Order: sequence, then C-alpha cells, then structure tokens
Amino acid sequence: MSFKSGFIAVVGRPNVGKSTLINELIGQKLSITSHRPQTTRHRIHAIDTSDDYQMVFVDTPGIHMGNKKAINSYMNRAASSSIKDVDMILWLIEAGKWTKEDMRVLEHVSQVDVPVILCINKIDNLASPQSVLPFLEKISEKYQPTDMFPLSAFRKKDTIALRKLLLRHLPEQGVIFDPDYITDRSEKFIVAEFIREKLMRHLEDELPYDLTVEIEQFELDGNMQRISARIFVDKESQKNIVIGNKGEMLKLIGTEARKSIEGFLERKVFLKLWVKVSSGWSDDKRALASLGYD
Repeated sequence: MSFKSGFIAVVGRPNVGKSTLINELIGQKLSITSHRPQTTRHRIHAIDTSDDYQMVFVDTPGIHMGNKKAINSYMNRAASSSIKDVDMILWLIEAGKWTKEDMRVLEHVSQVDVPVILCINKIDNLASPQSVLPFLEKISEKYQPTDMFPLSAFRKKDTIALRKLLLRHLPEQGVIFDPDYITDRSEKFIVAEFIREKLMRHLEDELPYDLTVEIEQFELDGNMQRISARIFVDKESQKNIVIGNKGEMLKLIGTEARKSIEGFLERKVFLKLWVKVSSGWSDDKRALASLGYD
C-alpha cells in the first residue's frame, strides 16, 4: 500500500470533545481538556505517524457565537482559517444536541470542498445506541457529509475504527513532518498549556477566561528542567483567587501541572509559578500578540 498523509481539521462548537478525541487518536496527552467551553485557544497540530500513514490533526478552538473581546475574535479566526487548505475535515457534534453554534460551524464546513467526516460524539450518554438514529436523520436533512460516524471518544474500539475510516479518505503522498514529531508546537508552548489546563479545572466559573500563562524560564539543569511561569489575570481580586488561602490554590495547581509536565517531557521538573495583574489583556490586540495570540 502506498504511503498516505494529510492535514485533518478537527472542528466543532466549544466543549464538544475535539481535544479529547485528538488525544485518544494520537495515543498521547497533547491538547488540554476541561469541562469548560473554549478551553482550546490556539490551533495545534497533533501528529500521528506509522509505517503506512501520517495524520496531522489540526486541533482548533471551538467556533462560537459573538466576539465580545479581542481574544474571542482571535479564537474564531483561528478555528475558521484552520478549515482552509486541509485534506479532510473531522466535524464533531454531540449526540442528541444541535445548537446555534453547530449551525455556525455548518456554514463554514459547507464552503469547503474536501471529505467531511461527521462524528456524533458522546453516544455513551444515550439511553441506547439505536436512539441516535432519529438524530442522524435530522442531521441528514441539514447536511450530507462524506461519512457519518457515531462514537464515544473514550472507547478504544471506536477510535480504532475511526482511524481506519480517516485512512480511507487520506490522499497518497509523502510525510509532511519528521516522523519523530508529535506536534509542531514547542515544548514551552505545551508546558504553558498544561499549566493553563490546571487553572481551568480548579478555578471559579468566569476566572479562567481572564487568565493566560507565559513561560519566562525554560532551562535544562543536568537532568532537571527548571521552569518559571507567570500567570496573567485581569484584576487584583482574581490574583487573590489564583493564589488562594495561604497560597494553597497556587500550590495545588503547581503540583498537578508539574506532574503533567514531567510526563510530557519525561524528566524531573522544578516549577515556579507567580501571578501578575495585567488589566484588559484579553481585549488588547498588542498584549495578545505579545502573549502568543497572533
């Protein structure tokens, strides 16, 4: 069999399971996840290479309604531009749910002339597998994808079957990235994302959308990776929440982040975190650019 490769844009509304599915498909934690919508802010290439193929999954921010702040506009642009110049689209929707944001994704997907695999995720939440059929019929009235594929992203047999389906539509061509690569992003970028993931998981409902992380030190000291990271928040009151009573919240986030980073880098890590107030950073284009949102 000839070698196959290509870019596969993974799109969908926020919190539908895109990053979780990509992590399962490549067999490694790379894209951050949480129960909150809009966890993914950047476009990330996650690369799965074997002897027969190289699948480059493009993890995108969820396409959502409204551009209240500059960062929202950035995420919507990153998501919509990711659909262009790819070989295939993997579009995720949630079983039994169709929202205005799904309709917004449909508008983008309809404009692209590449194979589209429509994945109906979280079917394990349904009363029975057969109960997804009326939902599939309704979707078929709105759009006719190349293939429909119901799945649960956490079931290995589903992701194995999905990979075979994707391979069927992947074009025959050579490798795109070095076979040893698992992403085109730097280690520093992934480390900052792991820290932000722990912040997203532990903090109050609104706060995670007003913070970001910047790596200030990233040095290898013998077998120890020394990392210093600054957490930017919008208000002084938010700084107190991130630090917590007697520094307990920041300590918890640092401990969990360090464990994830050690698993990714496969070496010991010394992690230092501190918090800085930077008012209005998420609505300031210049500040966003300086923090890597460009």
